[in-house]
Amino acid sequence: MAESTPAAAADDQVGENFPMVANWVMSQIPQFDSVEDERQHRKERLAASFRLFAKFGFDEGVAGHITVRDPEHSDHFWVNPFALDFSLIKASDLVCCDHSGNVIIGDRPVNDAAFAIHSQVHQARPDVVAAAHSHSMHGKALAALHSPILPITQDSCAFYNDQALMDDFTGVVLDIEEGKKIAATLGGTKAIVLANHGLLTVGTSVEAAVWWFITMDRSANAQLLAMAAGEPKLIDDEAAAQTYGQVGSEVAGWVMAYPLFERIIKEQPDLLD
Repeated sequence: MAESTPAAAADDQVGENFPMVANWVMSQIPQFDSVEDERQHRKERLAASFRLFAKFGFDEGVAGHITVRDPEHSDHFWVNPFALDFSLIKASDLVCCDHSGNVIIGDRPVNDAAFAIHSQVHQARPDVVAAAHSHSMHGKALAALHSPILPITQDSCAFYNDQALMDDFTGVVLDIEEGKKIAATLGGTKAIVLANHGLLTVGTSVEAAVWWFITMDRSANAQLLAMAAGEPKLIDDEAAAQTYGQVGSEVAGWVMAYPLFERIIKEQPDLLD
């Protein structure tokens, strides 16, 4: 399966105007001698993602899940085990399941909603390496308004013409057909607002998917504050499109997440176990 990576995108997206940045990005993208090494790296980044979500307050009971596609078996993905707090998750705790719902590796069950949603997203989007979803506070508030992210700040332009809105709510997502509806509504975009539910983001790396979720929740917060204070002024289409090109690419998502991952691994090295 061909996958887009930050390294592959760096030359096209930043190399022409920012050669030093492109060279640095290329130097930081890990190279793997084996699929086993790549799998372990993805698992470690996934464990770090849960620790980050815990620090950002994105956890709520057993709700929320982040997945990463296995680098060898494209119909398998790694996910958090059911009822293990985000702040405690280690790479060795992660569960691998296939698109049929079978647990391939792991001794704990998988959240039914995680399987129903993520299996369908991964099947529908071969380009997606990772997907993130939780019931974050600002995401829920935005979802209650059935509103997308508006282009009112530089950061929110990352979602300009690159998000979807699922404008109905039918209960907890436990059915495969509902997962298919989410995947179909997401289409080729990087993010979706699930009405009366929350946010979901995807990326060509764990880092990008997680950064899109973090910045989407923060953009929702800024939007809600602006709406409470008055009527937000939209950035015009030309400027929003230009800004999207600067902050909305997959390599931009990877770079923005990089320092967060560096920090959490330094603070909590046990996550790598």
